[in-house]
Amino acid sequence: MPLYPKLGEAYRLRQLFLDVFEVIDIEDTKGYLWFWCDQALEAGIEPFRKFVNTIKSHRSGIVSYFENRVTNGVLEGINAKIQLAKRRARGYRNIENFINMIYFLCAKLDFGFYPYKTL
Repeated sequence: MPLYPKLGEAYRLRQLFLDVFEVIDIEDTKGYLWFWCDQALEAGIEPFRKFVNTIKSHRSGIVSYFENRVTNGVLEGINAKIQLAKRRARGYRNIENFINMIYFLCAKLDFGFYPYKTL
């Protein structure tokens, strides 16, 4: 008999969850994910129940990830840069200056000065 049965069950559920990323077929992935959710609910471990509720509330985004293998991480990074520019300036006098700063920070423009080109 294990000394910490809930800990062992939590580790088993974790390992089962990681297997969802190994499934190739999209329909099989969806089925496996919902199977895992049922397993997690049956385990009765409260953090896993909360996680299953999160999965169910974000179902469409999760399924979209498995269909396209694309996340919104890049957009979140750009948004963080924009928010940083806004905080640094403590406000802009007009929207054009703010938009110019967004382009400057996010577009990776090279403003190096090269007065002469040598051949």
